[in-house]
Amino acid sequence: MKNSFKALLLGALSIIAVSCKKEDKSPSYHKGDLTILADESFKSVTEALAGGYMINYPDTRIKVVTKKEDLGFMDLLNDKARIAVMSRDLSPEEKKAYEEQVDLKFLPAKFAADAVIFVVPKDSPKEKISMDEIKNGLESDEKNFIFDGTNSSNLNFVAQKLKKQPKDLKFSIIPGNQNIIEELGKYPGKIGVIGLNTFSRPYDKTSQRLREMVKVLPVEDGGKLYTADSDGMREMKYPFTRVLYFLTNEGNFNIANGFIRYSCTQLGQMIVEKEGLQPYNLYKREVQMR
Repeated sequence: MKNSFKALLLGALSIIAVSCKKEDKSPSYHKGDLTILADESFKSVTEALAGGYMINYPDTRIKVVTKKEDLGFMDLLNDKARIAVMSRDLSPEEKKAYEEQVDLKFLPAKFAADAVIFVVPKDSPKEKISMDEIKNGLESDEKNFIFDGTNSSNLNFVAQKLKKQPKDLKFSIIPGNQNIIEELGKYPGKIGVIGLNTFSRPYDKTSQRLREMVKVLPVEDGGKLYTADSDGMREMKYPFTRVLYFLTNEGNFNIANGFIRYSCTQLGQMIVEKEGLQPYNLYKREVQMR
């Protein structure tokens, strides 16, 4: 009888142990590690969303890694990360590569409206910039426009807006959006091209300092001036408004999809608004890509 009881006890313990192992390996949105790849231009809003998620789910650990937009997309395809933040439209070939390599349907999770903006030093006499000036300037050997590098989201988006390839544009480079602002005064006549999220946080001291160093140029298009403010982004009137979205290679509801869902709910959208950007899902009928 003792032997029979021992056998039953061991069998029960084995079943419990196997069950526990299976539970540990099962998908979970509320615990585990996650790496998110984000271009430097919208790293701030991504980190803010990650911080909010970790507060709500203390057993999660999320790391936001700065990566140029194109390189982040390639890393996602090669399974080096589970989420990449994107801003430009993918080409048909890129969408096909995503669906084939990731084995998921291309479903971008849009969460914020951001903008590429054009800045000059505070003491510059320049007050606006036209679409023609932008087009002509990016074809000029003078290279008066300063971007944060090749493969970056800012360059990609401006090129796409102008229906050009990034390699066909002529520009100068200062690595980093913040560095462009801080060093712009050394280069009279140059125009910095940065992401709005670089200094969009209303009450952040670093953002306030950076905003005080430059002025943002309204963009003239068709005889009208457009600014990258709430109305300009919400209604997509500002010509260089862009919608930020997440792409993931996670096929189940694990931490990556949990984070994406959180970012697109009211809590996440409140964080987007606190970052000084336009929430996408609270104004879904008004914010539409053309």
